[in-house]
Amino acid sequence: MFRKPLIAALAIAASFASAVQAQDFKLASTSIAEGQQLTNQFVYNGFGCTGGNLSPQLSWSNAPEGTKSFALTAYDPDAPTGSGWWHWNVVNIPASTYSFEEGASNKNTLPAGSMEITNDYGAKGFGGACPPAGEVHRYIFTIHALGVPALDLPENPSNALVGYMIGANTLQTSKITAVFSH
Repeated sequence: MFRKPLIAALAIAASFASAVQAQDFKLASTSIAEGQQLTNQFVYNGFGCTGGNLSPQLSWSNAPEGTKSFALTAYDPDAPTGSGWWHWNVVNIPASTYSFEEGASNKNTLPAGSMEITNDYGAKGFGGACPPAGEVHRYIFTIHALGVPALDLPENPSNALVGYMIGANTLQTSKITAVFSH
């Protein structure tokens, strides 16, 4: 007797959940893919690696309500440093921005107001993959929707401080994890 209404209610709930899930904050790329090997164009040129050192194309959609800016990070948790390796940190990305073209860091085509932080190679901007030979490392590209228009950072902040400030102001994130070995 209650079976048909229960099935109908479950179907409606599942449909609603699918509609909500379809609106999730999403990071996408035409350059890199989840779980896939990075191509040589996204590999660092130095430290024993030879690559193009280009930043990948990235786009994001469905930012949560209240988003006032974005931050983008690229991090290798497998680096043998005890604290991982920051390959790219871009903060204060305007809320009206929803993509970076391939090579945006190298071509200086990031939106006005955006700020690239010094990576762990010691240079501002993107620094490509370069794990020790024979090791497979993960490269986690994360877009952070932030609830503030800009992070209050000193000149030349550390990646640890930037990570703290991003974490303290994040509304939602979306990630793509690529891999690389040579």
